[in-house]
Amino acid sequence: MTIYESDLPGVGKKYEVELDGDERLVIVTHNTGKREIYKKDMEGADSEKVFELSDRLARKVGTILEGAYFQPVQSKRVETMLADETFIEWYSLAPESTLVGKPLKESNVREESGVSIVAIQRDDNLVSAPGPETVLEGGDTLVVVGDRDDCRAFEKLVSGNDA
Repeated sequence: MTIYESDLPGVGKKYEVELDGDERLVIVTHNTGKREIYKKDMEGADSEKVFELSDRLARKVGTILEGAYFQPVQSKRVETMLADETFIEWYSLAPESTLVGKPLKESNVREESGVSIVAIQRDDNLVSAPGPETVLEGGDTLVVVGDRDDCRAFEKLVSGNDA
């Protein structure tokens, strides 16, 4: 899948996402925050407007699409890019990880991997901005922020392969 990005001076940005076959999804993000979604049957064809979203609604729909509310497939890792090389990722903490049973302040996650844990999903409870006294439990879903190398290092810690 290739994504093409182009500036639209005075308007915002345009993204074209290659879909199966020759189809393309075109997303125009206006400077005002409004999003317009178009579909093209093939490269070079005219675009057909599918719908339009306000900034607030687009952000809500985006979080639903990325799986922030529900992830239909059991996954140990989900990745979302924030900026050029900064990612938000979701990891499942393996029961055999050395992090299990440790408070964040004793886990040395930041020192060992470089990521910051910004939230913990534990069963039906969300711990947003967990404090240093928060104890990590096997099965927790940890939401972290870091660059790609930091996230790779963290993946070893949560999987139990950190030896």
